[in-house]
Amino acid sequence: MVGTLDWGPVNERSGLLADPVAAATGGVPGAQAAEIDPDLADTAAFCERYGVPLDVSANCVVVAAKRGGEVSYAACMVLATGRADVNGVVRKHLGARKVSFAPMADATSLTGMEYGGITPVGLPAGWPILVDEAVAAAPQVVIGSGLRKSKILLPGKALTGLPGAEVIALAR
Repeated sequence: MVGTLDWGPVNERSGLLADPVAAATGGVPGAQAAEIDPDLADTAAFCERYGVPLDVSANCVVVAAKRGGEVSYAACMVLATGRADVNGVVRKHLGARKVSFAPMADATSLTGMEYGGITPVGLPAGWPILVDEAVAAAPQVVIGSGLRKSKILLPGKALTGLPGAEVIALAR
């Protein structure tokens, strides 16, 4: 397993997951969950405290894409060692005039997840999930659980099977 956490199958730990995540994890092969201190949910603090390498931790960023007065949302998955090229790759891929990080209130209300725990598992139907190539190729990645009090561990390739998932060169 990864780090010093007590990992266990997500189907045995649904109380550690946000409702939309718990509803969707049954279709994610190999997913494990572990409880953490919610004050340590942010990537740098989490990785340091629990001995998880940054290149095993993957962040989910919700973006708002605007075109012609319409706003749509997407999720971007990148390793903690990289940054999503929101204004270049993401904007072009989504065919948007402008892309920005979604406001926290929008991201949490639309996903039903806590800020700092947002994950691509269980996102609203129709949202594109842009998975960076490095995340998809990783043997294992640690992602959010929808709540700050826990994390999910799964094979990177499991993210590519989520509804709306696309693998692209996303990080810079």
